[in-house]
Amino acid sequence: MKTRVDYQRAAPNALGAIMGLERYVRDSGLEQQLIELVKIRASQINGCAYCLDMHTRDARAAGETEQRIFVLSAWREVPFYTPRERAAFEWTEVVTNIGLSGVPDDVYQRTCEHFTDTELVDLTMAVVTINAWNRLAISFRTEIGS
Repeated sequence: MKTRVDYQRAAPNALGAIMGLERYVRDSGLEQQLIELVKIRASQINGCAYCLDMHTRDARAAGETEQRIFVLSAWREVPFYTPRERAAFEWTEVVTNIGLSGVPDDVYQRTCEHFTDTELVDLTMAVVTINAWNRLAISFRTEIGS
């Protein structure tokens, strides 16, 4: 597919704003591997090839195993993730698909068992940010590897 718009060149101030969110998430104190897995999970849901390519490589660079990356879409079915990671994946799914059923109270309660209020906001910012990137990359057909 041919790239539709080079959004980085077309609107550099917009790119600067989203990069500010990226810096916030990176410096939030959340575990880097968790952040990368959340980015992968949201990108799987959204079908963003560009972000899947990038964040699977970034996860490996952060020390994540291939096995855990490969089966992430089936995280409920495998024993490879901690309860905290599972809570983050469930939160990622409902926030990414927020239009389907909002954020149910039971998901919120389960997530709060593993994250402080500040961490929950930081996790949500990670989900918000990757969803924004997914929407840019998919809408403008960003070329994988660019």
